[in-house]
Amino acid sequence: MTALMQELESKALGLGVPLNAHLDVTYRCNERCTHCYLDHDDHGEMTLAEIKNLLDQLADAGVLFLTLSGGEILMRMDFFDILKYARQRQFCVRLKTNGFMIREKEADALRNLGVQEVRISIYSHRAEIHDGITKLPGSLKRSLAAIRLLKSRGVNVMIGNVLMVQNVSDYAGVKALAKDLGVEVTIDPTITPRMDGDRSLLKLGIRDAQLADVFRDSELVGDVDEFCALPGTVDDSALDMVPCSAGHTYCYISPYGDVYPCVQFPLPCGNVRKDTFLNIWRNSTQMNEVRSIRARDLPTCSACAHVGTCTRCPGLAYMEGNMRGPSSLDCEKSFARTRIPSANMISKAQLSGGHDRMGNTLLPGQSFSSLIQITIHQ
Repeated sequence: MTALMQELESKALGLGVPLNAHLDVTYRCNERCTHCYLDHDDHGEMTLAEIKNLLDQLADAGVLFLTLSGGEILMRMDFFDILKYARQRQFCVRLKTNGFMIREKEADALRNLGVQEVRISIYSHRAEIHDGITKLPGSLKRSLAAIRLLKSRGVNVMIGNVLMVQNVSDYAGVKALAKDLGVEVTIDPTITPRMDGDRSLLKLGIRDAQLADVFRDSELVGDVDEFCALPGTVDDSALDMVPCSAGHTYCYISPYGDVYPCVQFPLPCGNVRKDTFLNIWRNSTQMNEVRSIRARDLPTCSACAHVGTCTRCPGLAYMEGNMRGPSSLDCEKSFARTRIPSANMISKAQLSGGHDRMGNTLLPGQSFSSLIQITIHQ
């Protein structure tokens, strides 16, 4: 993040301004990705008029950066009407799409409307893997064609790559592909539970040794020694820090008008069909509860050596059962980086009594990581 953006974020935080908003315009999609957390049926999306009204409210509330996503954004026949109005309201617009439906006409429109970024998901450089994840034959070919079309028109394109068991060996190929295409790539090992609370998707996530290998790849993380450094001394500044931007300078709005702190934090805070966005943002009991939480308020995490460096997501913690509790997925990331178990991991290991899930006593020579892996994946 640039110094200017840091200053902007800091001022927005101090003033309580929702600097960033993520709006899913639809949950409908032409792909059926194995790791997707959404219900793709249409349960009554906001109309174009409702979305325009919402965009007016977001602009008046101080939102500058608007992400439009889905589902697949181009499943809405009126998507370019939405985008055109968003640009008229002078939002800096980022788009998330699979690119399957982008042809020359759409590429020209995206260039002419001046979007800041178009992010397209590429899961592998191999069609059999990518298409196997999307469950849409030909999707890799069409997505890559979209990237080339957009690049030829000067549109800023980013590849998004989610790592999971199906494609963990392919991220180097995706990076090479991105280099050939002349675009940046982000690689994320986070698999999110379904928004209805179903956690079965987590079985797709990479674990322990594979995650540790990824975190020690300098092509991905830069300085490995710095990235995987042992946690330092925890001081008051770490305990008093804002956990993340969710509910502070960022919010998420569903196609049905539901407002949440974040797309990964499905805590209902209100609905713009029943209330104004600004009233929800400022006065929602749930949103204000999220804002009140600091690291020192977290019973387990406040006593953890990783508290100052952990990527703990309060939304993932909420989906695990308690927004003030630990996020086991982020505990795993901290452990994979440093090989130092988190307070949450130690607690679970102690509760297990040093036994595996079959009741067998772990042998003295077994590593603590073995114990951790057994206890957190039951």
